[in-house]
Amino acid sequence: MSLRRTDGAPGAGADPGRTGRAPRRRERPPLTGPQRFLLGGSFLITLGSFAVLPYMSVLLHQRLGLGLGTVGFVLAVASLIQFAGGVVAGPVTGRIGLRRAMLLALGLRTAGFAAFVPGLTSPVLAVGALLLVSAGAALYLPANKAYLVEGASEARRPRLLSASGSAFNAGMALGPPAAAPLVMGSPGVLFSCVTVLFALVGAGHALLPAGAADRPSDGSSAAPAAGRAPEAGAPRPGPSPFVVTVLSVYAFMFFQHYLALYAVPRTSAAFYGAVLTGYAALLVVAQPLLAERVAALSYPAALRWGFGAMAAGMAAIGAGGHGGIAVGGALLCLGEIVLFLKNDLEALARSSAAPASVFGRQRLAAGIGAFASGVVGGQLYGAAESAGSARAFWAAVCLQCLLLPVFLLHRRPARDREGSRAGAG
Repeated sequence: MSLRRTDGAPGAGADPGRTGRAPRRRERPPLTGPQRFLLGGSFLITLGSFAVLPYMSVLLHQRLGLGLGTVGFVLAVASLIQFAGGVVAGPVTGRIGLRRAMLLALGLRTAGFAAFVPGLTSPVLAVGALLLVSAGAALYLPANKAYLVEGASEARRPRLLSASGSAFNAGMALGPPAAAPLVMGSPGVLFSCVTVLFALVGAGHALLPAGAADRPSDGSSAAPAAGRAPEAGAPRPGPSPFVVTVLSVYAFMFFQHYLALYAVPRTSAAFYGAVLTGYAALLVVAQPLLAERVAALSYPAALRWGFGAMAAGMAAIGAGGHGGIAVGGALLCLGEIVLFLKNDLEALARSSAAPASVFGRQRLAAGIGAFASGVVGGQLYGAAESAGSARAFWAAVCLQCLLLPVFLLHRRPARDREGSRAGAG
């Protein structure tokens, strides 16, 4: 069984006299067994990871006695490996294949979580374990997404990628509360359970079907080419998806990094937790429902809608109060759905490279955006607090979200006119 066999030509076997509806049904076949397993595995992997990683600063500082400066440096290096290391996924999967790349990544992560058990008494072992886990994450996600969309038509990609995003986000939402009873009292038990979970998921990956998924995806074979859009690599309107991803994550991470500092003193920790839980639930449910609508948008329109929703969300948060923060979170969720999904789809459609390489570059772009947001956001928030108005921070971020699509799109008409003149000539 391979993913490609489910993607028959839309009109194959259809009555030539029928118009529209029958072919459309053929473009939405049920998920295959391997696809269902990958989506379930994505949830379990993120559940296990986020049962541990959000508490890493507490474990390193309070249990192992590392200074906060050292903890910050370690976490920065781990994040850099996890995001920037995604560019290695393309060459690795091109040499050993997608399934073997996922197995290697899960092996690294299983070894890393296992090393945390003795590492609870050794800072050196704990840091080494964290870096192993980060290296595995850098390799796994691009290979996972590439396997999921391998052989899928462009029309099916939004559904598959949105379902993948929902599975990952569900695990992210449930991991921290699931681990809370164990993380400080019995961390050894927690790490042992996560190790077993990753070992079992890895064993399941070993049973995935061979064939196209194990074939080196270097873009040279006919199979991966069949999975790409016919117009892949052709000129399309709008800016580079890599640049847009950098700026999308840059804008979004202001919300992710600094909402707690703003919301908890003005509401409560319980309300902040409820906002995050509601955000995750909305993302899990809404992303698959909106996937086809997002895919149907032109890239410039998606940028306007996505950044516009983010700008409105930042403004609502700045207005303050329980209602403003809740509404702001919902609007930020809409902006994330539109921008993050459309960026991945656009990057796939424009590139002739293997999907794993495309997703690896997108991970690198996300890492650059998150790093820049952390640096700029700290300065902005500090300046706003010094001026006695944290709301000014959200106003500044709102203004950036309004200006980013203008900055990204202002040269597009000139390029389009040049392309039109070249085509006419």
